Amino acid sequence: MSVVVGAGRLRFILAQLGAVALLLATIQVLGPPAQAAAPRQGIKPGRSGGLDCNGLSPIQKAAKRSLICADPRAFKSATRFEDNGVYVGHDEPATRFVSSRPGSGGDVTFGETLPVEPAALPTVHNPGHDVTHSFELSVAPWFGMALCDPLSFPQTPCTPNSDRNAPSVRSPGGGSAFTEMQFYPPGFAPIVDAGSCDNRHWCAALLTFDFEATAGGVLNNNCVEPVNFAFVQTDGTPTGPPNPQQMNLSTFTPNSKTLLMGSGDRITVHASDADLGGGQHALREVVTDHTTGQTGFMTASAANGFTQTSIVDCSGFLFNFEPAYNTAKPANVVPWAILQGDIFNQFEIGHFEPCNRITGPFTETVGTFTDTAWSHCIGPYENPKDTSANNDDPPCYPKGDTHGGVAEPNLVTGCEPVVGPLPASSDVDFDGTSYWPDWPNKLTAGPFPTPFLQQQPTTVGGNPYENLQFQTTVPASEASCNVATGAGCVVPPAGPGHFYPYYTLADVDGTCVWEFGHMANGRTFGGDAQYGTFIRESFRSPILTNPTNCRTSLN
Repeated sequence: MSVVVGAGRLRFILAQLGAVALLLATIQVLGPPAQAAAPRQGIKPGRSGGLDCNGLSPIQKAAKRSLICADPRAFKSATRFEDNGVYVGHDEPATRFVSSRPGSGGDVTFGETLPVEPAALPTVHNPGHDVTHSFELSVAPWFGMALCDPLSFPQTPCTPNSDRNAPSVRSPGGGSAFTEMQFYPPGFAPIVDAGSCDNRHWCAALLTFDFEATAGGVLNNNCVEPVNFAFVQTDGTPTGPPNPQQMNLSTFTPNSKTLLMGSGDRITVHASDADLGGGQHALREVVTDHTTGQTGFMTASAANGFTQTSIVDCSGFLFNFEPAYNTAKPANVVPWAILQGDIFNQFEIGHFEPCNRITGPFTETVGTFTDTAWSHCIGPYENPKDTSANNDDPPCYPKGDTHGGVAEPNLVTGCEPVVGPLPASSDVDFDGTSYWPDWPNKLTAGPFPTPFLQQQPTTVGGNPYENLQFQTTVPASEASCNVATGAGCVVPPAGPGHFYPYYTLADVDGTCVWEFGHMANGRTFGGDAQYGTFIRESFRSPILTNPTNCRTSLN
């Protein structure tokens, strides 16, 4: 998800006494959070960590360079959000699931079959026809949910599992965070500065995102978007400190308890507000691999080291994150995010570009991890006549790179542009793999992987979500897009591939499943037209009836 604030207007320097006084006064006026009061002494930020998911904190180095973040919206019209002067938006096509059923806002189950990869290694010859693997298409498909956090935007109390937290014309809503259960495809390790656990397995992590701003636009640049991160583990114990103040290399290093899933495995993901005993509850994500029989889970709890972050000094307070809403009604949203809603399925795209060769080596330091990366991609996906900064997508790594012996050899030479401290490190010229028809187009692997096969999500009692909405944040990243009027905002974006992936609802072996990519075996909802019309920094369809009939090719 993404947040956008007018550049230069909402920045403040924490050292300025007037700003500190304003923050303190704001928090005092808002009163204590509805949950247990935070201790007076918080966890002070370390030299490296996750105070800013985008890696742009002036007071802390990023413990992981390539975190995939929630995308904040602009507080003022005709602007895009900038984090410490850097545009950090990225492309997120999503399906939002909507329901008025009790429990639908905080108890959801997704059934899914993971993609099967091509037998051949990736090729870099002919965009639109290359052998392509999942890691080149989406760096992190995820499932999402709105959470409570009284110390996040708009710095107001939040009662878990309550629709009263929804923003309205009279209220900015309850303090709001967001969680993503991210899945990482195999082939381009390591996680700490690339995107995979290894070359053979999928792995997953639970992330939470806060936004340290007030409804009036006061923003702490030292900790704009704090993030908690923990792998899904068979024993439920994080590999390292998950919180933004203390996370380190161990946080992003899988161990023997990290749940590893194979291509084609059938899995179930269940997210709910778990009873921890003693009157305590916290979000728990459980991943069951029906193919291997293994189960992993992670709980976003104080006991596991998860923290909320103070807007005053970026210190952390151990915290049990819980669902924000009882239902997934249309009004129940994360108020600071471009994607508007509660329950989501989404694909992070625009984060990979394959190359024939790379030039411009440099030393990259991520927390305590040092690696060699390259700046320039040369190959058929790059326009040799384009000399702009946008034509470079660092960091890049060569085929066979083991990153100092800590990872299996990378399967292809390529770049993984993710917003952060590197210049132009986001694919805003739309020339990477995601924007060519290299996506799944049939149910068997060939040059492309098979699609995710996602069953209709269900909530309490196995009940379905009655409605859905397609959304994408791509216009916020389009240079041609006037975010005030919508002029020049288009899907697909203006790139050489002239393609944008879309959702399909199809009957596969007698079961209705959602697919994503270039699938024409079911209801395509108009292909890339499914994303609807421009609204602020996004395209959104109307809220639609979630079809129960997928045995048709009707669009």
